[in-house]
Amino acid sequence: MAFSLRGVRVPPNSASVEEARRRTLDFFKSACRSIPAIMETYNLYDVVTPSQLRSTISSEIRKNAHITNPKVIDVLLFKGMEELGNIVEHAKQRHHVLGQYVLGRGGLVQDLGPKDEGISEFLKQFYASNYF
Repeated sequence: MAFSLRGVRVPPNSASVEEARRRTLDFFKSACRSIPAIMETYNLYDVVTPSQLRSTISSEIRKNAHITNPKVIDVLLFKGMEELGNIVEHAKQRHHVLGQYVLGRGGLVQDLGPKDEGISEFLKQFYASNYF
């Protein structure tokens, strides 16, 4: 699968925003086609579904939807293709993929509750004063 992405290249400059948009859609299609290989390589079936990975890729692309400069879009496409190439060629480890694309920027959800319910007043004051 890694060899199929080598033919996908970003030309130095897009002539217009429409051309950059078309290249972005082509990149999204190639990223979605590589999801099964990524799931197999990193053994992600127990953690995430392919549709969740597809929506993560879509949200990463839509995060930059407000950009209208074709040169900036080309640079972002180049970065995305490099990232996809690194993931497909197994240049990243499993915990990198999990941390960046499965858990996301928010981190673990289990850390949302209060942690100091059974702690004494002394420890609460100690943690408040010395915990950085």
